[in-house]
Amino acid sequence: MAEFVGAVDQGTTSTRFMVFDHSGNEVGRHQLEHEQILPQAGWVEHNPVEIWERTSSVIQTGLNKTNLSASDLVSLGITNQRETAVVWDKRTGRPLYNAIVWQDTRTDRIASALDRDGRGDVIRQKAGLPPATYFSGGKIQWILENVDGAREAAESGNAIFGNTDTWLLWNLTGGTSGGVHVTDPTNASRTMLMNLETLDWDDELLGFFNIPRAMLPEIKPSSAPGEGYGTTLKNGPLNGEVTLNGDLGDQQAAMVGQVCLAPGEAKNTYGTGNFMLLNTGTELVRSKAGLLSTVCYKFGDEPTVYALEGSIAVTGSAVQWLRDQLGIISGASESESLARQVPDNGGVYFVPAFSGLFAPYWRSDARGAIVGLSRFNTNAHLARATLEAICYQSRDVAEAMEKDSGVHLEVLKVDGGVTANELCMQIQADVLGVEVSRPVVAETTALGAAYAAGLAVGFWKNTDELRSNWNESKRWTPQWSKEQRDEGYAKWGKAVTRTLDWVDVS
Repeated sequence: MAEFVGAVDQGTTSTRFMVFDHSGNEVGRHQLEHEQILPQAGWVEHNPVEIWERTSSVIQTGLNKTNLSASDLVSLGITNQRETAVVWDKRTGRPLYNAIVWQDTRTDRIASALDRDGRGDVIRQKAGLPPATYFSGGKIQWILENVDGAREAAESGNAIFGNTDTWLLWNLTGGTSGGVHVTDPTNASRTMLMNLETLDWDDELLGFFNIPRAMLPEIKPSSAPGEGYGTTLKNGPLNGEVTLNGDLGDQQAAMVGQVCLAPGEAKNTYGTGNFMLLNTGTELVRSKAGLLSTVCYKFGDEPTVYALEGSIAVTGSAVQWLRDQLGIISGASESESLARQVPDNGGVYFVPAFSGLFAPYWRSDARGAIVGLSRFNTNAHLARATLEAICYQSRDVAEAMEKDSGVHLEVLKVDGGVTANELCMQIQADVLGVEVSRPVVAETTALGAAYAAGLAVGFWKNTDELRSNWNESKRWTPQWSKEQRDEGYAKWGKAVTRTLDWVDVS
């Protein structure tokens, strides 16, 4: 009898496969990075074929490492980097262009044009999103306008679109031999093309981007009972034996993994970027403070649950920048030991606006800045300022969330790779002035996808079972005084102003 649930977590820098038991404990995993393609300043791409090959490999190796086979899995869930757009030919299975990643800023003129003529207000009302380079709609438009033959292929019904969840689901279920073309509302709500109230593609929004409706996948629940989205193909890594029943964008998956399933519950995921979400229940709350209104999840026939989200483009990837571009650390973990060499930031503030500023500013004209430098400063101060930047950006979002919802955070649940950096988590508690709690299973994104898949087939009977699985690993308590906190945040705000109006996007 199948005793485990599998989850594919297709992220911005890597793809991992994880296996969980009924208690939500990790049984095994395998993970592979993929190439970050940077053709020019502001452009970020991935090779979709490489991502599919990595996915097949991590599934096969992950099962081998744990001495499991496909028949040991009751279901499979997928979670993914959202907003990263793939357009491919359904006849050949070949991408028409590289995947344009959520961090990419090439569509800044498309986004600014939408705001100039009033279409932006319609997008905010219908899709819950501001016009921004972040979301998929502009990326699809760019491909249709700039790749030879793309428009014709789309008009004839041969070119189809998906975020990376849809690309993987299509390949896992057969690809050119009958692969399913589906997504879920959490991913669809990140395109600027879906109506948040109807959970369907909106013809007016499609018209804004001149995107044929036939390109778009069918929207199914995040947790899909029965046959779900389909069964894995027979000659693939799962031998045609596993149904695909869970599909959630990565940040919504982390909400499920952190069991933030009641209104007012919130979490912050620390990955390539940071993403703080607040469950607003079945009420669609429209932000007035620069946050996103988004779908949190939809389980089967149950009512849709919504969330407010604060999305931050560059947090963990700022640490990667220290490693890959500056070469001042050899690995992410070294950022902590280097930063611990100094008691504070030495007056240095680093605003890593490499892709502009996301929530709550939404300024695509911003670019990164390091300010406050003196001859006194060392690479340790820069490492510390990088960790503080992660935490100050999260405070920006927490403040906006409180304005919109009236909910004051008592404890912040955290997850993701950066939470292994204990100095960073202590700084987060200090900057926010609230306790920070990390669960035993820090990779809650994959766990959430597993939960969605397992709920759909009755592996977990209800969400109460999920709550009983959650256990705390560590808690950090604020140590800064209110004066320290206020002074640091005021200087952070001053540093942010130095990044603005750098790029002309008129």
